[in-house]
Amino acid sequence: MPATAARLSHFTESVIRAMTRLCNQHGAINLSQGFPDFDPPEEILAALERATRGPFHQYAVTWGAPRFRQALAEKITRFSGVPVNPDENLVVTCGSTEAMMCAMMTCCDPGDKVIVFSPFYENYGADAILSGAQPVYVPLRAPSFEFDPDELARAFASGAKAIIVCNPSNPTGKVFTRAELRLILELAEKHDAFVITDEPYEHIVHAPHEHVYMHALPGAAERVIVCNSLSKTYSITGWRLGYVQAAPRIIHQARKVHDFLTVGAAAPLQEAAIAGLQLPDSYYAGLRAGYTAKRDVFLSHLRHIGLPFTEPQGAYYVMLDISALGFTTDTEAAEWMVREIGVGGVPGSSFFREPEQRFIRFHFAKKEETLHAAGEKLTQLARR
Repeated sequence: MPATAARLSHFTESVIRAMTRLCNQHGAINLSQGFPDFDPPEEILAALERATRGPFHQYAVTWGAPRFRQALAEKITRFSGVPVNPDENLVVTCGSTEAMMCAMMTCCDPGDKVIVFSPFYENYGADAILSGAQPVYVPLRAPSFEFDPDELARAFASGAKAIIVCNPSNPTGKVFTRAELRLILELAEKHDAFVITDEPYEHIVHAPHEHVYMHALPGAAERVIVCNSLSKTYSITGWRLGYVQAAPRIIHQARKVHDFLTVGAAAPLQEAAIAGLQLPDSYYAGLRAGYTAKRDVFLSHLRHIGLPFTEPQGAYYVMLDISALGFTTDTEAAEWMVREIGVGGVPGSSFFREPEQRFIRFHFAKKEETLHAAGEKLTQLARR
């Protein structure tokens, strides 16, 4: 029988989605895969009902329905301060997952090197390999998850064509500072490399931290490629609406990749999501405050357990240090928690290039009653 592609041997299927299946099997509270257990804003739900009765059931323009791109461009400009032309700077994708793959295949040829910070969202290494590129890993060291500028400079000097920056970071909850982003951009300029940013948690940032839009920094316009989605901001992870934002010369090429990957995102969902993009500033302030409150609820339970954890600056993930519990591997620990405690997290090793077994990643994008229930179950860890 013919062999399947050798490149697939370099990574596994998604550990995050595997943990969701395990949670479903055992009826555990799923704090592994990052999706809410609450509804999107009512404005979006009402718009979805209207869209199902409108003329939106056939293909939209491949790179995004015009009304959706217009609303998206206005929203990006409103928060980043950078003028965005809906016809020149955007391509709408099937979630930020496709956006990242589209960006990778747009800027990299087979054999090119791509810098990936470790720990990283599990798709990044796989996307690099699938596009024929070679990932070059630079560690973010716990507990602060800062990078060493000299290590990063050496990675660029190795001939990197691009770097991926997830900000705020999944899985660490790190928010990159303006100084860190400027340093990354300076190195990219020095070595003539692209910067691919992944920013689906842009509005989930916990005070006093602030999200800095890298594409708004001086000199960023021609080399920063933004990947983003509506999933986390509007609690619509199943709608799979994302986008790539970049300079016209880059978008012209990215549209070709997108066209042959997926043709286009769902037309009625694009129409309905316009209502979300047009929500007032008060919605985003409430979103930020709401997620900070959820963070505080969950962290209060972790403090009661007494195990070390990283306090997230942004996004909705917590890395719990389980090294004192005596498990051989973090996978063993995560699977035991699902079966015996009834709470699912993700083995941290799936996010690290380094041989790391200390962490379980939990998320807190849940109703507060769900977080209390999970926290009560997790208190069993204190007695182990």
